[in-house]
Formats: sequence, structure tokens, C-alpha cells
Amino acid sequence: MENTAFGRPADKLVLIVDDDESVRELIEFIVKKEGFRVEKACDGEEALTKARTVNPDLILLDLMLPKFGGFEILRELQSDETGSIPIVIITGRYTDRSTSEMIKQEPNVRDFIEKPVKPQVLTALVHKLLHTQPPVKKAY
Repeated sequence: MENTAFGRPADKLVLIVDDDESVRELIEFIVKKEGFRVEKACDGEEALTKARTVNPDLILLDLMLPKFGGFEILRELQSDETGSIPIVIITGRYTDRSTSEMIKQEPNVRDFIEKPVKPQVLTALVHKLLHTQPPVKKAY
């Protein structure tokens, strides 16, 4: 059995892409509380620029965005420099099974979360994808 060492959340950068500020802030709060570093983008254009400049370890991507749709961004992010960054799709729109299955077929998409985002679901997924462990909660 190989040694699967866990990384530290502080060594990992998560890019949160959502046009809704309250959603962005909620996800940022959840992700930061787990110890991860965070970058944010509010539209597709900014998301692509940041993905290329900060080179995040994971992207949490809302599909409904101004300037570029989520699908266009997915395609763009499959280019060489950003093609290996795992993406979790976060969507507020009810997505039928065939659409969500189609999205999951994209090479860089690892999973799919529906809004409202459940903190436990999101944190478990981020830790799993980034091979990190949750911070030890201090008992007082």
C-alpha cells in the first residue's frame, strides 16, 4: 500500500467563480475556514485570467456567468496551461441528469454541486480532490 501523504490546505489555492457576491462570500468563508487559500472571480473573463495567472489547485465554477457562459469557460480551461486544473461545477439551476452527466464527461470536471451549497458536502469534496485533511477542530 503506497503512502498517500496528505497535503496542507494552506498550500492549496482554490479559485471561486460566481457572479453572485453573497454566494462567492459564503463559499470563500467555507473554504477559508478549512485552511485553503482563496482567489475569486465574478465573471468568465476574470475567471480565465485568474486561472492562467494564479494557477489554482482547484476551481469552483458557477455555470451561469456574465461575459462567458460556464460551458465556454470549461472549454477554455481545457487549454494547455489550465487543462490539468480540476473543476467542480456549482450551479443554482436545476440541471437534469443528462446535462449533469454531459458536464461530468468534460475532462477537467471532477464533480457537480447544486446550490444552495451544503458546507459539509463542499468541504469534504475539496479535501478529497486536493488530498488534504481538514484542520483539527480544537475542543474547548
